[in-house]
Amino acid sequence: MPKENVERAIKKATDKEASDYKEVVYEGYGPHGIAIVVETATDNPTRTVANVRSYFNKHGGSLGITGSLEFMFDHKCVFKIAEKEGVALEDLELELIDYGVDEVEVDEEDIILYGDFKSYAEIQSYLEENGFEIHSAEFERIPHDTKILDEEQRGGRLKNYSKNLKRMRTCKMFSTTWKRAVKVKRSKPAKKYYVCTVNF
Repeated sequence: MPKENVERAIKKATDKEASDYKEVVYEGYGPHGIAIVVETATDNPTRTVANVRSYFNKHGGSLGITGSLEFMFDHKCVFKIAEKEGVALEDLELELIDYGVDEVEVDEEDIILYGDFKSYAEIQSYLEENGFEIHSAEFERIPHDTKILDEEQRGGRLKNYSKNLKRMRTCKMFSTTWKRAVKVKRSKPAKKYYVCTVNF
């Protein structure tokens, strides 16, 4: 078989796989009244919503309707960049306000920039054009208020619930109002599935 035919077949299959995926967001309450937003990328929404609903029900939660908890989170783009010699943090913050950045923090060796969800491209362009080293760039749902849980509450149903969501191959991210930040990334996701980032 000619090489061109093989390449054409591979490209067609790859394009079909990518185009079949849809991003779907599910919202609900988990154990202890924790608000949870689950972001997925799936080629089968019917199967995915059934899986998500079963996890909510099994562990003492309830799946709500789309948009019911959106007001409890800010959807932000978050950049982690290296400090740049000769650039003061205050000057950088003032400069980036015009590009949609609304908060700047320093975390160990990184500078963390929080910006409006829609400002991602503008912020990225500015950083690249001005020679900043970008360590990571992603989207996060940041809760307005958080709920502190004790050790007993963090175990049991909530622990099992988070484990199940991490195992979902269609899960991209889930954000909660639980005051604890742990991030898990699959470096080698299964074929056809997106990398799963979990914040809980």
